[in-house]
Amino acid sequence: MRKVVMSNMVTLDGFFEGQRSWEIDWHEDVWGEELERFSLEQAKEVGTLLFGRITYEGMAAYWTSATGEIAEFMNSIPKVVFSRTLERADWHNTRLVRGDAEDEVARLKQEPGKDLYIFGSAGLSAALTRRRLIDEYRLVLNPLVLGGGNPLFKPAPERMRMRLLEARPLASGVVLLRYEPA
Repeated sequence: MRKVVMSNMVTLDGFFEGQRSWEIDWHEDVWGEELERFSLEQAKEVGTLLFGRITYEGMAAYWTSATGEIAEFMNSIPKVVFSRTLERADWHNTRLVRGDAEDEVARLKQEPGKDLYIFGSAGLSAALTRRRLIDEYRLVLNPLVLGGGNPLFKPAPERMRMRLLEARPLASGVVLLRYEPA
């Protein structure tokens, strides 16, 4: 069975983007060789990327014109975008799903292959978290207090305990955290 892994950079105060959609310039403060190497290591585990509409549109706009090893990965990997409003998904190797994301992800988990990864997509992550479909949470903790923005974790009807799998500090001050639901 495939795992679903949600992987995102987050600030100390819990935001994955600033006040405006795609306000993520603060990623550049810590991006470097270590995080690039981590991203390429992580890419070896990915079979399919899962996106909500907003993240899909931002990722497609950025990666289709980017170059380098990570861009090659992002542009070639199979992708699924969940949206009831998107008309089409033109980014290479992308399938649009208009139906229930939770049911489709549950089905995808049963297929053979490498793991399913979510980058960004806090709304999709919240829906999948409520259904207990995310198997691992990978947080790249940026040593920054943003002071406001879009929280990665949305309000939920119940608490969810996590079990720490790994905590790895990097020279940039970032801490890579891996958790699974307890």
